[in-house]
Amino acid sequence: MIFDQAEFNLRCEWGVQGVVQLAPISDVIIIVDVLSFSTATEIATNNGAIIYPYQWRDDSAINYAKSVKAELSQGRFSQAGYSLSPASLTKIPMGTRLVIPSPNGSTLTLLTGNTPTIAGCLRNCAAVAKFAQQYGSKISVIPAGEKWQDGTMRPAFEDLIGAGAILSFLHGSLSPEAETAVTTFAAFQHDLLGYLKKSSSGKELIAKGYELDVELAAALNVSECVPLLIDKAYTNSSK
Repeated sequence: MIFDQAEFNLRCEWGVQGVVQLAPISDVIIIVDVLSFSTATEIATNNGAIIYPYQWRDDSAINYAKSVKAELSQGRFSQAGYSLSPASLTKIPMGTRLVIPSPNGSTLTLLTGNTPTIAGCLRNCAAVAKFAQQYGSKISVIPAGEKWQDGTMRPAFEDLIGAGAILSFLHGSLSPEAETAVTTFAAFQHDLLGYLKKSSSGKELIAKGYELDVELAAALNVSECVPLLIDKAYTNSSK
């Protein structure tokens, strides 16, 4: 296959097609959705919560949450309760079971099939890289991207940076796509918060009152937590 980067150990490709192309030929796959699914999942599972990704926020999400005996998170911009906002999860109690619908990170997670799947972000990039290499040398990193209003994918600066951060700690031959991510991270790592605040996704969150989410997401290498997908839920595998 031309598009699977199979001749390289370390691969990087965007969104749904990235997962479709790379998951079947990878030892492990890492989903990167910095603003905000991966960051929210890292913070929640680091506190001992169990996160169930789900694609849609509709009646089926309510039924799914009941089926796994979990709470359903609120909408991304809800001012109360747990949501995709990382700040809403900083004090989530250990053992909380939470369903998080997400059009990006959750959706990609649910497409990885039997390939071991990790949620990676800037906060846990080194820990995720170290853990991933236990599975083998063929590692794929998937920057999720965001959605335009028409539903098409918008490549997102913060996800390319997050992917590059993780790839920079991995060992093996880099595809050109993976090397691009590493180079981009290296160019911006001296001021991650400043650049994330100026990015399109960062500006959107700040305009809606979620500057703390951007600050939490920009923290580099502050966590040893590795959210690993087991039985359709992310839990902290580092404990």
